[in-house]
Amino acid sequence: FPGTGFVELALRAGDEIGLQRIEELTMAAPLVLPEKGSVALQVSVDGTGRLGVFSRPDGTDAPWTQHATGTLGQGAAPAAGLGAWPPADAETLSLDGFYDRVLELGFDYGPSFQGLRSVRRAADGVLFAEVELPQQMSGQYGLHPALFDAVLHTLGATAHGERSRLPFAWEGVSLHAAGATALRVRLAVDGDTASLTAVDPAGTLVLSADALTLRAVTPDQIGQVDSLYRVEWSVPVPSVDA
Repeated sequence: FPGTGFVELALRAGDEIGLQRIEELTMAAPLVLPEKGSVALQVSVDGTGRLGVFSRPDGTDAPWTQHATGTLGQGAAPAAGLGAWPPADAETLSLDGFYDRVLELGFDYGPSFQGLRSVRRAADGVLFAEVELPQQMSGQYGLHPALFDAVLHTLGATAHGERSRLPFAWEGVSLHAAGATALRVRLAVDGDTASLTAVDPAGTLVLSADALTLRAVTPDQIGQVDSLYRVEWSVPVPSVDA
């Protein structure tokens, strides 16, 4: 189950109680989906905005496993957009064979999750990417987890080594517009932390995140990783910041 799916769940839960911003969201354990059967998900939020995401095999009385903890808060002022696109001083990076290289590392992204279309790197190291959903993908989401996950592939496309980095903790995440099917993204990376701003092709602000902390992992650390990307689920579209 993609880490970006937990962000979508948290934003949807916050919308129910009038808290449109994820102050912080930390992954506690991955959710590996079974080859057969289904999983029950539970998202709980208390009166202070403390949030938890849990799962257990559907239709059982098994103990709940906690996958994420966090805090929700009031919406913040919208971030600035991206300005001129593409950036004048940015170098275009090759994506030839990117998903094949990731597969060699043991991470099998299915066709629905291969949405990274271009990556550019400015002289100061800031990354600019374009991502889009396959045409057959649909559903009611604030930000489709497959589209959001493709944003994070930008970091893998510019990394080298034998391990991939996956989301571990988020800070200051706000959804400003719902239902995007394509994004232009700015990512400023500092070690294992990145901030990001995403707009749609018309330049409308869609999502901003003050900080994303990544952790390097190998497939054997989280089990059958290819199962993480074989899920279709739908929740009502959350409202967005004005």
